[in-house]
Amino acid sequence: MIFSREELERKESEFVAPYGVLSRNSRGRRYPEDEPDYRTIFQRDRDRVLHTTAFRRLEYKTQVFINFEGDYYRTRLTHTLEVAQIGRTIARALGGNEDLTETICLAHDLGHPPFGHSGETILNQLMQDHGGFDHNKQSLRIVTKLEERYPDYPGLNLTWEVLEGIVKHETEYDISDATDFNPELRGHLEAQIANVADELAYTAHDLDDGLRSGMITVQMLDGLDWWELVTESVGWKGDTLEQLDRHRIIRRLIGLAVTDVVKASHERLITSGVDSVLALQSLPYNVVAPSEKMQQRNRQLKDFLFANLYRHHRVVRMQVKAERIIRDLFHAYLEEPDILPDHIKARVDGEPLERIVCDYLAGMTDRFATEEYRKLFDPIILP
Repeated sequence: MIFSREELERKESEFVAPYGVLSRNSRGRRYPEDEPDYRTIFQRDRDRVLHTTAFRRLEYKTQVFINFEGDYYRTRLTHTLEVAQIGRTIARALGGNEDLTETICLAHDLGHPPFGHSGETILNQLMQDHGGFDHNKQSLRIVTKLEERYPDYPGLNLTWEVLEGIVKHETEYDISDATDFNPELRGHLEAQIANVADELAYTAHDLDDGLRSGMITVQMLDGLDWWELVTESVGWKGDTLEQLDRHRIIRRLIGLAVTDVVKASHERLITSGVDSVLALQSLPYNVVAPSEKMQQRNRQLKDFLFANLYRHHRVVRMQVKAERIIRDLFHAYLEEPDILPDHIKARVDGEPLERIVCDYLAGMTDRFATEEYRKLFDPIILP
């Protein structure tokens, strides 16, 4: 039996709730195209994101630990894949569109520069007089302009719903600017799921990497509500955390967090009485969120991670180095544009040099930026 796009859309309508986005109801693409025979419009968008250069580069971009600090720490790519997995699980449970959710999750960090949030901070400072820098906006810029893969239009020509989900990506560290995408409306169900999946993933996995690195010890976690809940749930007690026990604990933490989000969100959906995508987006609050009790636990854990991991001297030292690398490269390219690659210089007539340099830096991996710094500023290294 062959499942045509029409059959896939029909089956999709059986599983997606009235307040979820159906692919057959998409507002479509800016540049009209014939859709494939055996994929829905959102499945095609997912595949387009996966094949981008920006997506591949995420493998060598920092989550918390620089790529060369160890092979087992999360990178921006593995984080993205974990967000997508959690997002699909929540979408499936709540009656959301799994393919749309996954696509937004896979695209949400495409615009992240090298060296994690420190890279974003310094780029924003350097671009203050030239429109600033925000990785959400950069993700949109990548999929609508910078990726060059089709002769008939710039970018990936993604659907309105995927672009809206990228634009309305919000977490504690990400504030959206939805000027061109109905800013009076909240993100659709799938966008809200992607937001929650992102926060859930990075909190759990940063804790995991912190424990693996030794920067966080079990003794430091004594009295933390989340830690007490999870260790009691798996029946673990002790002063030394073995690798399998750590896996067990993090796995249970994610499981409990996902279950809480699903149950709390379902209750809000029932209470709100929404029966359409527009009704959900018109609510004065997000329906997809943890319970109040879980939000308190998450707040405590995030504060702990900020004080003990993100501000750990090993992490801060690398952040200082990263800021110096990006700052010096930025100024070097502006002072002497001829040192830029030809394909980057070719864009100079179309946009301000500052934005072109910013795009170039934001697209770099940690490794490439470090090597470029050495080539430009170490007299022993050949250019």
